[in-house]
Amino acid sequence: MEHPHLDEDIVTAPAPAKAPTARRTRRLAGAGAVVRRRLLVAVPILAATSVGMFALGAASPIDPAQQYAGAAAFTASEENLAQIRANWGVDDPLPVQYARWVGNLLQGDLGWSTSRHEPVASVLAARAGWTLLLVALALALVLVASLVLGTLAAYRRGGWFDRALRATAYAVQSMPVFWIGLAAIAVFALTLGWLPAGGLTDVAATGTDPADVAHHLVLPVTVLALSQAPWFVLFIRDAVADSLRDDHVLAARARGLPGRTVLFGHALRTALLPFLTLVGTHLPEIVGGAVLVETVFSLPGLGAVTVHGALGSDFPLLAAITLATTVVVLTANLATDLAYAAADPRVRLDD
Repeated sequence: MEHPHLDEDIVTAPAPAKAPTARRTRRLAGAGAVVRRRLLVAVPILAATSVGMFALGAASPIDPAQQYAGAAAFTASEENLAQIRANWGVDDPLPVQYARWVGNLLQGDLGWSTSRHEPVASVLAARAGWTLLLVALALALVLVASLVLGTLAAYRRGGWFDRALRATAYAVQSMPVFWIGLAAIAVFALTLGWLPAGGLTDVAATGTDPADVAHHLVLPVTVLALSQAPWFVLFIRDAVADSLRDDHVLAARARGLPGRTVLFGHALRTALLPFLTLVGTHLPEIVGGAVLVETVFSLPGLGAVTVHGALGSDFPLLAAITLATTVVVLTANLATDLAYAAADPRVRLDD
């Protein structure tokens, strides 16, 4: 028996609602709203940071002209020093200096580095990449290591591995990062001779060979990661231990799921949500540790020039590095918020 209207019914049947597409559109719109709000917050934060830097610079008793002249300041005439101050505008009122600096900044002029004798933008362009590489590698290493070690310690909490890991974490947590770096150089570079003591390449190298750079970065990356690992390891250990007592994890165990699936697929997944927040809030300390690690290992990053600029009262360079660090931290906090919402669909981005 034929059904003449069958094809017509099939064609004209209403299509199912595209709920996933609608949810995706809402979440993208919410992410855009979060970005806009963070940008609105970033502007006053950057303004307050820059004003604070100028206030500290004005309170400094160091004469930038004498600091720039160095030993020649003892023989230079007061007229010459006054001419240097006039050229730099350091005798102008603080609001005038600030307005001039902001105007130049908006035009892309970061000023002249008095300690490096070159534009600040050139200093940042030549060295910021190495610092970002060091921070990125150390952060990746500490995240992977802390997730694995902390999860295993939580699964066997109270055992010998858990006790040894916590004791090591507490011990490393009390060690300054520069001390860890010097100890690593003494053991692995001077005593064992396994790794180079510093620098980015060998002394006889004529270029930056990737393999040579990787060999020189093993020790500083490991030292920086080790100095930051206790916070992350202990946090993951406690978070996973708490998650193992949650109802959904206990239900997964009761259903007879393998222990590895319960541990990494249920308990660790729940613990990752607050862990993302820890990564974002801990990034400034990682950047600060990178400055010390670069100084200890003589790496051509921003660490050495920051120390040199601080000793030489190089305000334009210090101001640019401080603002750049603030921008990196604000960007990391934004990325943390977006990652948190992506990991937990229950989080509303448009609130």
